[in-house]
Amino acid sequence: MDFSIIIKKAWEGYDASKTIKSVEDISAMVSTNHVFRVTFDDEDIIIAKLSLFGKFEHFKEDHRIIHALSNNLLYPFENLLAKSLLKNNRVYIYHYKHGKEDAWVVFYNPTRIQNRLPKRLDDNLIKKLGQQLGKFHKACCRVKNVLPKSSKTLRTDIYSLQQQLETNERDFGSAMQVDFLKYHCDLFLRNRSKYNMHSFDIIPVFIDWNIGNFSVAPNYDLYSRWDYDWFRMSYRVLDFYFFSRVVSDVGDRTVFSYVIGPMMEDRFITFLKEYHKVYPLTADEIRFMKEAYRFFILNYVIKDGKHFFNEQYAKKLQSEAFDVYLPSVDRDFDAEKIIEALKLG
Repeated sequence: MDFSIIIKKAWEGYDASKTIKSVEDISAMVSTNHVFRVTFDDEDIIIAKLSLFGKFEHFKEDHRIIHALSNNLLYPFENLLAKSLLKNNRVYIYHYKHGKEDAWVVFYNPTRIQNRLPKRLDDNLIKKLGQQLGKFHKACCRVKNVLPKSSKTLRTDIYSLQQQLETNERDFGSAMQVDFLKYHCDLFLRNRSKYNMHSFDIIPVFIDWNIGNFSVAPNYDLYSRWDYDWFRMSYRVLDFYFFSRVVSDVGDRTVFSYVIGPMMEDRFITFLKEYHKVYPLTADEIRFMKEAYRFFILNYVIKDGKHFFNEQYAKKLQSEAFDVYLPSVDRDFDAEKIIEALKLG
């Protein structure tokens, strides 16, 4: 598949009067999605995102929700999100289909980027980040009622995985591994009923908050956010696992794993204490963090991993999911330690 041809076709559908001079791949090369810098004859620049993974309808739905969110967020977050280009007042998304080839493209205005967080954060930065996420989540919660509806839920994604485990067993390893995944799907669905989940706010969450996806101002306020691969409308605690990795003692790493350990570090509890001062958490939300992690591994590593991550990462992460991540969920996460630290009783 020649991606530059698809980008050019997508642009012709948007504005054929403006000629593309070059299309440069600037992808991080971790995922199967591709990001391009598109330069025009008049030296204007836009960013194009091409996706081959997931469902076109979900991609379209997510970008329309994100557009409504970016339009409705108030100061200081009114310019935080990368803006998609509109045509006829709607986010322009090009759907390319040719034989078995299926891809979709969205265009963004280039994002202004200030500073990246350091690879390892000191105590003051951890506190600042906790406050900033609390403020951002609170701002997202305030506008949740004016956003378009989303068809994806945690339950529909787990049902989809269960269906795949029944129909495509061989794709998921040995019979023992398939049974192991079925057990964790059942456990997730069963455990959901233990918590007072109807009281949890459903807000926009971006999930993948690694330090390559956002920038901060010189005073470390959140400044810009891009890369919407795992965006969804869901519970705020889905954002916490990645922040536990950002504030962890090992810090940001080039070779990454998704171990549960960072959620039990004192550094993450420091982060949550500051968040809690801004946007208070409940004990049940803390208890649900374990299930949010289990969902993350089942959905993004197991169900979608081979489609989303490049082959090398997908194999590594899926192998670790069986050997390390899923066995650790019920063994290594202690919600009561965090509940006590936050004085939630």
